[in-house]
Amino acid sequence: MSRLLKLLALGAVMMFGASAANAADSFPTDKVVGKADAPNTIIEYFSLGCPHCAVFHDETWPKLKKDWVDTGKAKMVFRDFPLDGRALAAAMVAQCSGDRYLAFVDAYFRTQKSWEAAEDGLTAIKQVAKLGGMGDAQVEACWQKEDLLKQINARVEDAKQKGVDSTPTFLVNGKTINGAQPYDVFVKELH
Repeated sequence: MSRLLKLLALGAVMMFGASAANAADSFPTDKVVGKADAPNTIIEYFSLGCPHCAVFHDETWPKLKKDWVDTGKAKMVFRDFPLDGRALAAAMVAQCSGDRYLAFVDAYFRTQKSWEAAEDGLTAIKQVAKLGGMGDAQVEACWQKEDLLKQINARVEDAKQKGVDSTPTFLVNGKTINGAQPYDVFVKELH
């Protein structure tokens, strides 16, 4: 069985078989950008393989970051919600990149069409990781981290229990916004 098929199979078992008993509001895989005490909170559930998520990160996120997050008026919480094995593999690599997480997320969104369509998806994901300074051995070691896989999939299961069923899904100060909406849709929910 190829490595991609193994990852897909393990990811499917974890995504659909994870227990919500250990679900909490904050997971180690959540990445927060902005001041912890910002008056507004934007939470995004996203999949690195989702084209609509890539549109949000290309078109809307930079302006939200500049106007709201960088000014201390909002914080953004990124929550991986991989929809397939390739997105899960890319999410794991981004998680293993440490403080370069957002740079890896950006790189995977910008190269999404190539690694999603590649015959050998894992090799294509590794190529993107090399651009960020991660070698093949580091990526392979990352994919072997069962605790990371469990954490990502526990986050997915927790989100499903809360009604998240597509990406991107946003919670802006508790209000759900579905899809890659324009900047103005978010601003209406921010204060």
